[in-house]
Amino acid sequence: MSKFEYVRNTWYPVGFSHEFKAGDLQGLKVADKPIVIWRTAEGEVVAFDDRCCHKRFPLSESKLLDDGRLECAYHGLCYDSSGKCVEIPSQPDKAIPPQARLHTVPIKEQDGVVWLWPGDVEQASTLNPPRTPELTDTSCVTAVSPERIEAPANYLLLIENLLDISHFYPLHDGNIGDKANSLIPVELDEGVSEGYEYIKTIRRVDGYEQPPFLREWFLYDVVERLHTHAMISPGMCRVKMHVAPSGQLGTEAERGYTLLHLFYPVDARNLVWRWTCTTKKEHRPLSDPDTPTALKVAEMFPSVVAQDQWALERQQNMFDYPDDDYSEVFLKSDKALRRARQILMGLQRQERAAAEQRTQKVQVIPVSAAQQ
Repeated sequence: MSKFEYVRNTWYPVGFSHEFKAGDLQGLKVADKPIVIWRTAEGEVVAFDDRCCHKRFPLSESKLLDDGRLECAYHGLCYDSSGKCVEIPSQPDKAIPPQARLHTVPIKEQDGVVWLWPGDVEQASTLNPPRTPELTDTSCVTAVSPERIEAPANYLLLIENLLDISHFYPLHDGNIGDKANSLIPVELDEGVSEGYEYIKTIRRVDGYEQPPFLREWFLYDVVERLHTHAMISPGMCRVKMHVAPSGQLGTEAERGYTLLHLFYPVDARNLVWRWTCTTKKEHRPLSDPDTPTALKVAEMFPSVVAQDQWALERQQNMFDYPDDDYSEVFLKSDKALRRARQILMGLQRQERAAAEQRTQKVQVIPVSAAQQ
């Protein structure tokens, strides 16, 4: 774990469609890559290396002109929406060098989410972002986290957190957790879907007394529950909870939600995290019959997220110390966490191997006619 950084050759969710408005420049760092993003007047979201090709000035701190061109705030070089430099104010009478253009960063908008590929550009066409059909389901209500959540931690720590509910006690005791969570058996499911290796935990329990937040959201005191957590891709986890009185899962009495956790690594020790909550349109919380359950979850869930942020930051800080003779003890409930590490580290190894092959290519030197 101490050597884990991040996967580059994958699609990361960098925001929701409504957050990228025409005419607004956004600067992000994804996997240590500085990126400028904007939506064109035609409605397309575009992304490029954030550095002006002249003197590295951050274009995200520049401006979009009325004609849609991006003007560097340092020397005024202008770029069109393809990244090509189309004006150099200091030499209007000279041809613009063909290398005066920005490096394109692959970006896709899908199901209301904007995805970005920070790795090898040529590899981006081999894979699509995972689908998020819950965000477009008209029979449901979806609430979105109101802001980007920044956590000073490697994003593998977040993935491990999201695959594991044994930490619901003690970290979330009194809101979504209790000690009984730790006793629920864990089943594993893994495979490949949409081109991504996934790992899923499945927890089934009957006669479970719900903690306060879950009772508020899903009405019942004691339930039969099916609870799954899945790493869908290196940038997304999906959590599903189904609860009902004993024997009534799959009936009209069932309640529950789908949580999407969307995240990307800023660098090896920082991440950005968003979440969504989707519930049936007609479902209401215990205390408020006029508010969809998803909106009540969105109101209360940030306090849960804050507890996870607190823990992730403290975990990350401990990596600053040498391991010496320290090694992590793995528990039976950690099987999915270990598998997630293996999947992500395997992707890292593939990237390193490909990079080494590129640098070790033998240059063929033609033999001169005199030597033949």
